[in-house]
Amino acid sequence: MASAACGACLREPPPFEQTVCAADYAFPWVGLIAEFKFRGRVELAGALGGLLATAVRRAVPPRPALLLPVPLADARLCERGYDQAWALARVLARELGLPAEPRLLQRPLATAHQAELGRAARQRNLRAAFMVDPLRRAAVRGLRVALVDDVMTTGATLREAAAALRHAGASAVDAWVVARTAAEAD
Repeated sequence: MASAACGACLREPPPFEQTVCAADYAFPWVGLIAEFKFRGRVELAGALGGLLATAVRRAVPPRPALLLPVPLADARLCERGYDQAWALARVLARELGLPAEPRLLQRPLATAHQAELGRAARQRNLRAAFMVDPLRRAAVRGLRVALVDDVMTTGATLREAAAALRHAGASAVDAWVVARTAAEAD
């Protein structure tokens, strides 16, 4: 689903060029995403990733050189048992014929759960939470990359991840998400 920039993005442009979103974060997607993300239903990655791949095909964004999942901190990965953004990125890579890298973008800081925080707290919570693997920074230099995630609420996570990629030399960063909350949540 393509849409014009929201008011918050017009006031403070994000470090990513565009967002491709498959659905509004509402019924039935909110329940399916919760099952996928919090209840171990990794098999839903195929359906949700397929939905996002369809949205990408419809939006026809500039083709990225690389797909990168928004990473989980190691503690969160151990808690959850799998990385839902990587599961989605694998589906997109297969369906769209794009390379994907699971550990190029890293999240060395274990931060508080974003779902429990408001907009300003989310932004503070994520400062310096992401980095590009220091030994592989050249792997993003000069490239357009697409960040893949399940839900975009305030955009704080995607902003920080994109900023880390831009700092490492990525020429452009796009955000591809399964669902996005209503603009009022921003």
